[in-house]
Amino acid sequence: MKAGFVSLVGRPNAGKSTLLNRLVGEKLAIVSDKPQTTRNRILGVRHYPDAQVVFLDTPGIHRPLHRMNVRMVDAAVEAMRNVDVLGLVVDVGERRGKGDDYVMELVRKVSAPRFLILNKIDLVKKSKLLPIIAEYSEMGLFDEIVPVSAQTGDNLERLEQALIARMPEGEALYPDDYLTDQPERAMAAEIVREKLLQLTHDELPFSSAVVVDRFEEPTEPKGLLRLYCSIVVERESQKPIVVGKGGAMIKQIGTAAREELERFFATRVYLDLHVRVAQDWREDDRLLQDIGITPGGGK
Repeated sequence: MKAGFVSLVGRPNAGKSTLLNRLVGEKLAIVSDKPQTTRNRILGVRHYPDAQVVFLDTPGIHRPLHRMNVRMVDAAVEAMRNVDVLGLVVDVGERRGKGDDYVMELVRKVSAPRFLILNKIDLVKKSKLLPIIAEYSEMGLFDEIVPVSAQTGDNLERLEQALIARMPEGEALYPDDYLTDQPERAMAAEIVREKLLQLTHDELPFSSAVVVDRFEEPTEPKGLLRLYCSIVVERESQKPIVVGKGGAMIKQIGTAAREELERFFATRVYLDLHVRVAQDWREDDRLLQDIGITPGGGK
């Protein structure tokens, strides 16, 4: 039996969360086309016949401008420590910049085997991919370079085999039915936030959060799960964006979120959403604690 930890790190929007979901076979991390969608470290366990791999999805590493972003980057850096493999996920279609060089320097300090996972190969021609692989190979920084598409699943089997080969011999780290360390409240809040991001498009890029105020579990099998959530925005002018004309937008968000919540929890869900304004909430320790973004990169 082999068992170990793999940390997935990289710049925002590299596709780390899509890769995590694909690797564990379940949707644990929300995804959107907006950078910095992932705000917390997310653990997901994949059980293979002769191995158990614990994947850590992390917030994108970027220059932090708020207390929230500082904690997000801290979570990503912390996840590089004490792992058996470090997987740097790179969007193969994006040009390298100063931010990538900063991440490379962090990766260089890691003693564990270092994998470069070139993601989104479905979006580039093979003739462009080969020179990129050669360029990274010349760095001498990576033990393995694996091009994949997290979206289509292309070449993921090769990645999994390479990761398992690097796992140490040992007992399973988690029970056979264990999937994630994410609390149900956190999963519920993230599902609502995903629909908020998807439906408000570019109008609320980073200035919104979701807090579960009440989580009332069903009192009987297949009973009604009651969720009462606050959508938090920074300015009064953002409130109408979420509510929409005649409440149309918040109703649309609620419907989409409830449908996914019912699939996830396998029960009927009553979802109550309201919007509140909290100026500069990204600097507010208490609210950051409420949404699970704690100092030092912890949970």
